[in-house]
Amino acid sequence: MTDLLRLTERGLYCETADVYIDPWKPVPRALVTHAHGDHLVWGCEHYLTTIDGAGVARERLGQFANRVEAVTYGETRDINGVRISFHPAGHILGSAQIRLEHNGDVWVVSGDYKTDPDPTCAAWEPVRCNTFITESTFGLPIYRWPSQQRVFDEMNAWWSANADAGRVSLLYGYALGKAQRMLAGLDRSIGPILTHGAVEKMTQCYRDAGVAMPATTYATLAEKSPTWSRAIVVAPPSADGSTWARRFGPYAAAFASGWMHVRGARRRRGVDRGFTLSDHVDWPQLLSAIDATGAERVWVTHGFTEPVVQWLRAKGLDAQTVATRYEGERDDGASEVV
Repeated sequence: MTDLLRLTERGLYCETADVYIDPWKPVPRALVTHAHGDHLVWGCEHYLTTIDGAGVARERLGQFANRVEAVTYGETRDINGVRISFHPAGHILGSAQIRLEHNGDVWVVSGDYKTDPDPTCAAWEPVRCNTFITESTFGLPIYRWPSQQRVFDEMNAWWSANADAGRVSLLYGYALGKAQRMLAGLDRSIGPILTHGAVEKMTQCYRDAGVAMPATTYATLAEKSPTWSRAIVVAPPSADGSTWARRFGPYAAAFASGWMHVRGARRRRGVDRGFTLSDHVDWPQLLSAIDATGAERVWVTHGFTEPVVQWLRAKGLDAQTVATRYEGERDDGASEVV
């Protein structure tokens, strides 16, 4: 049987339907799992994504926004005999796994995904398939996430201690997805919540999509007042150490990422505190998610691919590494949306 998907110089391609999934070069027709910069490329002639994610996709695409078409989760499109549908991935607002079926052969492309709870996006759902293409950003046994509530409790305690000491709290996380998840978990009784412009822009897209967000103030327009010393400022990692950050006076800085789970990562970032909060699956969640698909064949991409492939092969699955240009979650902010 010929593979329904194959890797090309432009990305994952389904020849039967003549569509690409998250291409990294402009193509005529793109199916988009989510709007992060390593999955959404400018210049395609047509984009198909979810209704939940259409707003952030259009915001990011700018002049190409009118090329975006949206479908609901679970809605099926038949393209040249290939049945295509989008299913929740739990990564960020509108993120999806893409299911393709042709002549009884079912493939699912995970995009980026997490199985942890997140009030800002639809929860991940297992999708049964023959072949599963999965990310493996944190595909090592050392990565095991603490509970989300524990992380938010620690985050709010850190903010409160800084506020009591008269220091502004700068909390860094990716502008699309991570920032909104953090905002949803902050205890707004501690003090005012300010945002970097990139965060505010994406947060407004969440509000427009009907996602509840706390009241925030665009930091650049906020008037300095005595309450600033109790404020928390949510910003992308690229703002760390910048002139923009120094305008707040004495501050403490923290970074939220899955990479903060590893000793030494906070020191390399040069921040006062690190919080283990990832929008990707950890090791046990990754293996559990793969098992839930029932797939006999698994393609593993971007991240620690080899340990995952070896583990799957030991379990009797047909597993292989597939090299793509997706980046997953980086600790330098280079792939963030700003």
